Amino acid sequence: MNKTQSERYSRQILLNKVGEEGQEKLLNSRVLIVGAGGLGSPAALYLASAGVGHIGILDDDDVDLTNLQRQVIHSSGSIGIPKVLSAKKRIEKLNPDVQVSALRERLQEDNAKEIFDNYDFILDATDNFEAKFLINDTCVALKKPFSYGGIQEFGGQVMTYVPGEGPCYRCIFEQPPEDGLIPTCREVGVIGCMAGIIGTLQSMEAVKFLLGIGELLTGRMLTVEALTMEFRQVRFTKKNPECPVCGKA
Repeated sequence: MNKTQSERYSRQILLNKVGEEGQEKLLNSRVLIVGAGGLGSPAALYLASAGVGHIGILDDDDVDLTNLQRQVIHSSGSIGIPKVLSAKKRIEKLNPDVQVSALRERLQEDNAKEIFDNYDFILDATDNFEAKFLINDTCVALKKPFSYGGIQEFGGQVMTYVPGEGPCYRCIFEQPPEDGLIPTCREVGVIGCMAGIIGTLQSMEAVKFLLGIGELLTGRMLTVEALTMEFRQVRFTKKNPECPVCGKA
């Protein structure tokens, strides 16, 4: 690290579980955020602030006025601009140490493995089940760790998958729900602060993994209910042996 970096990250370096060695790990790490919306916005800002050296942002959407209530990485001046370019510009202003890959494309079966293979940790900041199951299945296949996050109305949940340590997302939910069974945020709404809470928790999970510290939310799902400010953990201690992705088959 140079002198400017030592000063920028001084409050982290003071932590006995980080230090200069840990900060160097972060600077040499690569994290992919799938989705530059409500969850991806706070996650990207905090990972960049922490000094994660390379952040990939994958999204094929443009900034819309309705996004700004919760997608804090964007601004009014970003309306109509691709989200990945808006996020890249904001991150580079926040921390010039960080290299940003703006991937303006939709996550699909034919590109997921190639993209994921370049990163140490994946953040699922998507808002649809098709993408969430694809992220899980790809990470299991590539033995990549990832953090899942989901929000709706006044609630949210987060969990982390680490290869060989606990169940994957499909162990718990098995398959995407039928279309229309679960309403979307577009239909029922979401409080903006919840995106900040869950997205920030996801960034914390990424930092802990990259540093090799603390206890990750593996085999545990943390649920948050904002109206009562109740945090609860649901434990899933065992993998599903019949899971089509990480099971015996």
